[in-house]
Amino acid sequence: MGAIEEVYEDLDTDVEFEEFEAAVEEKVEQMGGLADEETAAMLIAHELRDEEVNGIADVEPGMDEVKFLGKVVSVGELRTFERDGEDEDGRVINVEVADETGRIRVSFWDEIAESIADGELEVGQVLRIKGRPKDGYNGVEVNVDQAEPDPDAEVDVQILDSYRVEDISLGLSDVNLKGQVLDSGTVRTFSRDDGSEGRVSNLALGDPTGRIRVTLWDDKADLAEEFDAGESVEVVDGYVRERDGNLELHVGSRGAVERLDENVQYVPETTDIGSLEIDQTVDIAGGVIEADPKRTFERKDGSEGQVRNIRVKDDTGDVRVALWGEKADTEVELADHVVLADVEIKDGWQEDIEASAGWRSTVTVQKDAPASGESASGGAGSNAGGLSAFGGDSSGSSDDASSSDSAASSGSTSGSGDARSGAAAATVEADSASADGETVEFTGTVVQAGDPVILDNGTETRSVDTGANLRLGETVTVRGTLSGDRIDADEVL
Repeated sequence: MGAIEEVYEDLDTDVEFEEFEAAVEEKVEQMGGLADEETAAMLIAHELRDEEVNGIADVEPGMDEVKFLGKVVSVGELRTFERDGEDEDGRVINVEVADETGRIRVSFWDEIAESIADGELEVGQVLRIKGRPKDGYNGVEVNVDQAEPDPDAEVDVQILDSYRVEDISLGLSDVNLKGQVLDSGTVRTFSRDDGSEGRVSNLALGDPTGRIRVTLWDDKADLAEEFDAGESVEVVDGYVRERDGNLELHVGSRGAVERLDENVQYVPETTDIGSLEIDQTVDIAGGVIEADPKRTFERKDGSEGQVRNIRVKDDTGDVRVALWGEKADTEVELADHVVLADVEIKDGWQEDIEASAGWRSTVTVQKDAPASGESASGGAGSNAGGLSAFGGDSSGSSDDASSSDSAASSGSTSGSGDARSGAAAATVEADSASADGETVEFTGTVVQAGDPVILDNGTETRSVDTGANLRLGETVTVRGTLSGDRIDADEVL
């Protein structure tokens, strides 16, 4: 037995010996005599072993060719396209397969794609796949060179008719998911590269296992305005995408969002306000004890922005919350119970922290607070929200509770919020009494970073002349000469 035969005998491969032998001879020729037949045979054998991956999670772009087992999870629609310089259209169909390590999209072409579209491939079948990995829109994808059903192989993957938020993973398509509407956005338009106009909007949905952002495209975008917070809906035929490290459920031309008669529960797991720390991104809940009017401002690029500040209180403390952009239009009133998801905790005014609710945040308003003793997060020991957060049955003192009740009816603030509001009022009054030419100090959040810089402290807005390079959302203290309503800053701290 020759060297090539000996290496081939030790190799577990589907490649025929004649094909293996031809590859060895080609390798010898390529290396220009630097390798004999045995060395070349060992190199080819190494390449063949490398192509068999342990699982779908091991498939990476750049591999020449891979082999793996996968269970068919979904079968897409047949699509046709024009090939450059050819009269006949190309055909492609995408199939999602999975194993215990992950999921991946595989693409079948032309005649094979047509046979799959005719029903020769079914969800639940296990395929032995050979193909070439590449970078695709959803991550790594595989162009299939060969695929055969393997009825004897077992792949332990559960195929779901309906998903929950915790089941969502990148690459999923044909997803049906039931959830409660937590928040909705307005329809926005944009220009595509081809000059056409696109439309997009968003919903936030929650179920007992979590929450997810739903993106609605083009003719589905209007659906965001058809549902109110608290309604239960079902997303039909959605597909999963990733944005900024977060998974989103998208609804395109094939998908839909339908109102449900059943009630889907969503119970957020919130963080106690008293334990908040800077640079956290958290969910909080509580009763509204302050609600300022919405304010508009001009951004550095000339566009108009808007922000509204509210103060939210639970059993453990209270915090100022800045609602930016569309969130500023949320109808929030004193004594409402709110759940704010994915808010960023930042350095606020007068060395206090504040929460920032931006485009990714969710603001859910409940006119009726949870019943006394109910937890905002549903767990024992969690903070209660709504009126119970500052009513007579809270864990705070009776004096604090009674003054808070008064705040709910009169519009004034109470407790620790009252102290801050009093300090703010005193500062405003002192500033208002200041005459031109006096040296004043003002602390606020940058709501315009242009010329002039505009600072807002939650009660008053001031224009500032400064050459300092400040960022939107940054909290600074300026000290300088007052001239009318403008401060000529000598120092920016």
